[in-house]
Amino acid sequence: MKDYDTTVAFLGQWGRFQQIVFLLLCSTIVPNGFGAFTLIFLTDVPSHQCLVSDINITEDWRKSIIPVKVVNGKQELSRCSRYRLDVVRNLSAQGYVPDRDVNLTDLEQEGCVDGWSYSKDVYQSTIVSEFDLVCSEQWKQPFTTLIFFVGVFFGSFFSGQLSDRYGRKPVLFATMAVQTIFTFAQAFSTSWIMFIILLFINGLSQINYLAALVLGAEVLTGNVRVFYASLGSCLAFAIGYMILPLLAYFIRNWKYLLYALSVPSVVYIPLWWFLPESPRWLVSQRRVEEAEAIVRKAARWNKVQAPTVIFEDCNVNKAETHLKEQYTVLDLLRQSSIRTTTLILCLVSFTVCAGYYSLSFNTAQLHADPYISCLLSAIVEVPAYISSWVALRYFPRRLSVIGCFLLGAVPLYFIQLVPEDLSNLSLTLELVGKYAFTTGSSLMFAYVAELYPTALRNTATGICMAVSRVGSCISPFVLNLSIYFKYLPYIILGTMAVMSAFATLFLPESFKQPLPETIQQMEERERIKCPCTTRNKTPPPVVLDSPRWPSTNHVL
Repeated sequence: MKDYDTTVAFLGQWGRFQQIVFLLLCSTIVPNGFGAFTLIFLTDVPSHQCLVSDINITEDWRKSIIPVKVVNGKQELSRCSRYRLDVVRNLSAQGYVPDRDVNLTDLEQEGCVDGWSYSKDVYQSTIVSEFDLVCSEQWKQPFTTLIFFVGVFFGSFFSGQLSDRYGRKPVLFATMAVQTIFTFAQAFSTSWIMFIILLFINGLSQINYLAALVLGAEVLTGNVRVFYASLGSCLAFAIGYMILPLLAYFIRNWKYLLYALSVPSVVYIPLWWFLPESPRWLVSQRRVEEAEAIVRKAARWNKVQAPTVIFEDCNVNKAETHLKEQYTVLDLLRQSSIRTTTLILCLVSFTVCAGYYSLSFNTAQLHADPYISCLLSAIVEVPAYISSWVALRYFPRRLSVIGCFLLGAVPLYFIQLVPEDLSNLSLTLELVGKYAFTTGSSLMFAYVAELYPTALRNTATGICMAVSRVGSCISPFVLNLSIYFKYLPYIILGTMAVMSAFATLFLPESFKQPLPETIQQMEERERIKCPCTTRNKTPPPVVLDSPRWPSTNHVL
């Protein structure tokens, strides 16, 4: 079969058909910008202290009943204890005055047996205040975030295989429906257990981003495909990310916030009739008539004349059943070259995702106002995505990914050298690291999609995304390592980035090469060799104008 991009070249790259597909797919990605970052506001811990509802004590004792503790060199009211209420009530009834007649440090303390009172200066309510996830139950707060990412992990693992088997479009809309329904349902949670079960299912559906990314990468061609994969889809994600703190600022009740976040997805239901299935995937499944119908419709939208037979080679070989092979995840591990590529991509994806989410959640806590923090963290992604598009447009993939890792590692190593009184410099360095990991994350989405053939593309992308989500799962624990050494998370992330930069050297290059249609084409991609094996050998040139790789298709 001729190369797909060459076959549909008569459509052009930016006609009405491509414009509609581009805009609609980007719109489906906007809600993913809420995703995990909604948990910044849902699970934030408001200021709190033990509830004191007894009115039979004086005002002086009411103000003094909460012990004062020293935390990080600063005095603050205890969040998890109070002086025994029966003792305080007795002393108040006898007319004793705290700190004058009674030494408070001698009084016995007790836990918050009557519950907690939560400050409403920032939030009206969060799931922390709703379900009392504080003190002895404090472990549930980071565990909630972990549950979400575990859901995303399993969703990423299975979605690729489902999408390769049943199509990009059905999986895209099915996951969008699940995402909408369970985001709305979370607001009706009556317990923390119920909330995390619904949150886990919601996490499963977050991989509609993957289906939309692959669908766009296969329908669009040329520079438009690069623009969509590296900038369009990512900017749509960033728009959702930036909308989130604005919504949360005006909607400070966690239930109403979930209602508001679930509404936009409902408007995507009519898109089913406008978004096409991937003709490239249909051809790989030997459903040639359906693929041709979509391409002819695109030709009418673009006002161009389609040839009489579009996928000529497919029609000739339609009876050859051996071409209709069903690939599974095992095919990623059978051939040594594909196995090596897959393992390296998993390592790189793991690192970039761990760095991205660790710095995203940490950056969101660097400002006193969580809404400003989240907005700053979102805004820095815009130049990062623009940089990734420029890199994909003009620079080799390996060089771009390596550059991102090194740019991310250097500021993380330097943060520990910054004096504590230069907090703005530390913030700048961390934002530079966030910028680098965000750029690398965008690059990897496009890079992985370019390396694998059509029959394996969504499965491979799903596996790499699943492994990357392990990185997001460990991000809360990486940040918690700061209790042992303040800069340990930065050192770990920087070291992982350097290791991944070295591993990237051994990946194939896909710059200015067409998407592979078969495993054989993938194996023919040039791969950097170990210096010890190429010292006395000249690597063969890559012939880009061969019949298998027509020069008219050098669009990336």
